[in-house]
Amino acid sequence: MGMVSLNRLMFKHKERRRRRRVRNGLITSVSQENESLCQEIDQSQSGEMSRYSGPDLPEDIWCHIHSLLPLRDSARSACVSYTFLHSWRRYPKLTFTEEALGLKQMEGQKTGVDFTNRVDHILKNHSGTGVKILKLAVPLYRNVSSCHLTSWLQNAITPGIEEVNLTLHSKYMEEYNFPCSILHNGCGNSILYLRLTYCAFRPTSGSDCLRSLTKLDLYKVSITGDELGCLISNTFALEKLMLGQCNELICLKIPFCLERLSFVDLTWCRMLQVIESAAPNLSTFKLIGDPVQMSFGISSQVKNLIVGFSFKPNILSYAITKLPSVFPHLETLILSSRSEMIDTPMVADKFLHLKHLKIFLSILYDSWSPAYDFLSLVSFLDASPQLETFLLSIRHLGDMEHDSGDDAHMRQIPKYKHCRLRKVRINGFFSAKGMVELTCHILEVATSLESLTVDTVYNEEEDDKISRCAVKKSGECWSISRDWILEAHKAVGVIKRYILERVPSTVKINVGEPCRRCHSIDMIASNI
Repeated sequence: MGMVSLNRLMFKHKERRRRRRVRNGLITSVSQENESLCQEIDQSQSGEMSRYSGPDLPEDIWCHIHSLLPLRDSARSACVSYTFLHSWRRYPKLTFTEEALGLKQMEGQKTGVDFTNRVDHILKNHSGTGVKILKLAVPLYRNVSSCHLTSWLQNAITPGIEEVNLTLHSKYMEEYNFPCSILHNGCGNSILYLRLTYCAFRPTSGSDCLRSLTKLDLYKVSITGDELGCLISNTFALEKLMLGQCNELICLKIPFCLERLSFVDLTWCRMLQVIESAAPNLSTFKLIGDPVQMSFGISSQVKNLIVGFSFKPNILSYAITKLPSVFPHLETLILSSRSEMIDTPMVADKFLHLKHLKIFLSILYDSWSPAYDFLSLVSFLDASPQLETFLLSIRHLGDMEHDSGDDAHMRQIPKYKHCRLRKVRINGFFSAKGMVELTCHILEVATSLESLTVDTVYNEEEDDKISRCAVKKSGECWSISRDWILEAHKAVGVIKRYILERVPSTVKINVGEPCRRCHSIDMIASNI
C-alpha cells in the first residue's frame, strides 16, 4: 500500500512540474530530466515541496519503502515531501556507479567532474545515518581525486554500515592509500564485507576495528604479510579470505584465533613463498599460482583443495608428492596444469579420504613434453583408495606430437582394484597411446564403475552431457583447428577398436563424437 501511495505522489509531483514547464514554455527532454537529479534534491530543501506527506505510516516503514527503490528514484522522491526527504537522508544502499548515477561516457570525455559532482550532491543531502551498503566504482576514464575519494568514504562509512566495496582502477594503485583511520571509533566494527581494489591498505599493529568482518576481498592491493596479520589477528568473525594479485605478500600466516574461517582463496600473488595456517576449521583452500611452501598443521581439516594454473612445470608431480601429507583429510581435489615435462610418479603417501578428483590440463606444444605418459595418471588412482568420481579434462592449445594408440599392443601395469570408483569422464580424449591405456586400465580395475564418458572434442561447459551445436544458443560448436578435427575422428576410431569391447555390460558408456555438421571430414575437404 505504501509503495502504491509513493508512486502516486511522485507521479502527481512530476505532472505538476511538467504543467508548470508547459506554461512557461520550458519543456525539457527526457535526457535533461535525468540530468536534474541533483537539482531536484536541492529544490526539495528550498521549499518547493508538497505539504502532503502521504499515508500516516511509521518512519521505519517509509525508510524500508525507500530502501526498495533504486538510488536515483529514491533521491528524486525526496522532493515530493518532507517525509520522503527525511527517509532519503537515511537511504541505506549507496551505489555510486555510472549506471546508478545515470551517467554515460561522452565522446572525448576524460574527466570525472560530472561523476564527482553527482556523488558530492548525493552525500551532501544524505545524513550518513542508516547507511548499510556502500558501493563506489570509479571508471577508468573518470579522474576522481584522492581527496574526493577519502571525503566520500568518511561521509558514508558510519557506525552501522555492513558492506564497503571500493572498486578503483590501475591508476590508483600507486597513488591512493585507503585511510584506515575512518574505520576507527566504531565505524568499522559493524562491517561484514570489505572489498578493496587497486589501492594500498596499511593496517597497523593493534588494529581492532573490524570485529564483525566475515568476508575480506582484496584485489591488486598493496599490503604486506605483516600488515595483513595485524588486520586479521583481530577479525575473529572472519569466514572468507580472498586475496588476488596482492604482490607484496611474501609470507601469509593465518592464526589459530580465526575459528570461523572456512574459505581461503589466493590467486596470482606472485611474490608469495610461504603459507602457514593454524585456523582449526578451514575447509576449502584455493591456490592459483606457483607452488609454495605450505604448513597447515597435523590437525588440518581442509577437505576441498584447488591448486593450479602455474607457469612452472609439473604441478601434477608436486601435487601427488607434497599434498597428501599437508592435507590428510582431503575429500575433493581439483588440479590444473599447463606444463608437464615428466611423468607423474608413484608415491607411498595416500589421499586416504579423497572422493572426488578433477584434473584440468591445458596442452601447449612448446610447454608440454610429447613424451608425457598419460598412463602415469594411474598414480592418482592408486593413491586414492576411496575415490568415487574422476574427471580428466584436456584442452589442446596447439599441436602436440604423441604416440598413437593403434601403434602397438596395450601395456600391462600392476592392477589395484577400486571398489568405490563409480563415475569417470574424460573431456578432450585423443588417440595418444597412454590415454587409451589409461581408459582401458580404469575399465579393468574399477569394479563398481557405473558410467564412463569419453568426449573426443573438448567441452568448455564440462557438463555430463555431450554438448554440440544442437544445444548451443549460438547454433554452432566450439571452434577447433582442422588438425584437431582430424584427431577427434581418429580418436573415435581408437575408441571403437580398443575401448568399447572392454566396457562391461554394467557400465553405461557415452562416446562424444565430432559434430556431423561443424566437424565433419567432408566440411574440411570442401574448405581446402
